[in-house]
Formats: sequence, structure tokens, C-alpha cells
Amino acid sequence: MSLKKAQKMVDEWIHAYGVRYFSELTNMTVLTEEVGELARVMARKYGDQSFKSGEKDNLSDEIADILWVLLCIANQTGVDVTQAFRENLEKKTKRDKDRHINNPKLKSNGNHNQ
Repeated sequence: MSLKKAQKMVDEWIHAYGVRYFSELTNMTVLTEEVGELARVMARKYGDQSFKSGEKDNLSDEIADILWVLLCIANQTGVDVTQAFRENLEKKTKRDKDRHINNPKLKSNGNHNQ
């Protein structure tokens, strides 16, 4: 699914089931809450904490919640996420094309990237 399609699906869902978008400020607060929930799962899964009784390793669901709220905010503020992401990737490529390749800190295998 494309970002454009996801953005459209969120908008359709809001109008069919959500009554209306929460205010932009409320959605910013909800986004902060969702990022905190992702941080909690990350701390337990990859950090030194362990899951409490009843807590779930729902990493993918927390990431999806964040994407959902970001798409809501984009819809509310008129941001085309596909275009914004494309422009952001171009900016990062132009700015950082040599920076990370030449960073000796990144040459070790100590990262968790796939």
C-alpha cells in the first residue's frame, strides 16, 4: 500500500466511523502518547527492563498507531505525505551522502539493523 493510499484510507475511516478528526493539538498530544507507548515496548524488548505481567510485545501495533496519528495530522494540515517523504529523502541524500559512510562509529557491527 502506498502512503497516498494509507492517507486516503485514514480519511475515509475518520469520516465513516470517527465522526470527525480530533483537533490538531489533541492529535499532537495523542502522537506523543503513542510514541511513549512504543518507547515502553522498546525498553522492555531491547533495553534492560522486562515486560510486566499482562504487558504485550506489540511493537508493530504501536508503530501502526504512530503512523495512524501522523496520517491524521497530515490530512488535517494538508500535507501530502508521499511528496513530503520524497522531498525529505532527497534532502537527506544531498546533505548526508558522505557523512554516514565516512563515520567510523558506524563501521562497527554493534547495531541492531537488519
